[in-house]
Amino acid sequence: MLRAGIVGLPNVGKSTLFNALVANAKADAANFPFCTIEPNVGVVAVPDERLEVLAKLSESKQIVPTRIEFVDIAGLVKGASQGEGLGNQFLANIREVDAIVHVVRCFENDDIIHVSGSIDPVRDIEVINLELGLSDLAQVERRIERGRKQAKTDKTVQQEIEVLQKIGAALNEGKSVRQVDLTDEEKELIKHLNLLTAKPIIYATNVSEDDLATGNQYVEQVREVASQEEAKVVIISAQVESELIEIPEEERGDFLESLGVTEGGLKSLIRATYELLGLRTYLTTGEKETRAWTIITGMKAPQAAGVIHSDFEKGFIRAETISYEDLVTTGSTNAAKEKGLLRSEGKEYVVQEGDVILFRVNP
Repeated sequence: MLRAGIVGLPNVGKSTLFNALVANAKADAANFPFCTIEPNVGVVAVPDERLEVLAKLSESKQIVPTRIEFVDIAGLVKGASQGEGLGNQFLANIREVDAIVHVVRCFENDDIIHVSGSIDPVRDIEVINLELGLSDLAQVERRIERGRKQAKTDKTVQQEIEVLQKIGAALNEGKSVRQVDLTDEEKELIKHLNLLTAKPIIYATNVSEDDLATGNQYVEQVREVASQEEAKVVIISAQVESELIEIPEEERGDFLESLGVTEGGLKSLIRATYELLGLRTYLTTGEKETRAWTIITGMKAPQAAGVIHSDFEKGFIRAETISYEDLVTTGSTNAAKEKGLLRSEGKEYVVQEGDVILFRVNP
């Protein structure tokens, strides 16, 4: 299970958002397993309306969505890269996640003090990005220094140092590793360093309930920053999400409608994080259960079968496949088969988003 770390300055609504993520996931997923591994780690279901539709078609006894892990990481302060505040813990925790959800305060509230005394999302983003960049730069410089002698006799280390020198120059200019044009081979050479600013990022702009539908000038400032590194921006309101937890399920739609939205920002955030990690979903359905399975984009049928069980990959014969849309339109796999929409795919088939699959394997 891949992990996304929720980061941000103190008092930006980071922990409120995390608590809402966990509570909403638990409420929405009452009929399937959910757990909080420890106080600051939660496993959250990825929203997928297709599961309900398929479950009705198959008369499934249960629904099992795919899941993603969110980590609420300690708030960062200026100087974290030098160990200020919980800096060392903060940076170590980020190093362990696969993607970053950077919560940016885009609301005004005199009762919630901002650590810098005023609302300025661009400044806040720069504080965190600077600390992450400084940490990366120190690590890059240490690695280059350690590898110089080894590079004289090891071509791979020599190539790695050349890549790190390019990265170091970019970091010195205030850029992130994400903004450095690297080939797949170059990315592989530095993968073991787990650089912080190489991780994909989403900016979650935390607004008041009045701005949830349209955003505000602060959100636009974040969008401008995000566009420079082709990062995604999601509008959320931790305040609204906290209120939703207290409202009966049947009344939530009316509450959200009164705010001018059809759903809270959490679902958008979860979906965006899932996509950011380069993940895709295929589906299985039957009387026992309808289930979503997570795969990495580009994965072929045998590897996708291995997600269910390693023996499925070893014994793979074929994948009986139909798109979700075709299955829903025809109403059953038998009807789809009669219309030639059910395909028999082999070992080289690249599984697509929304494929509904039945794997045939050797026992």
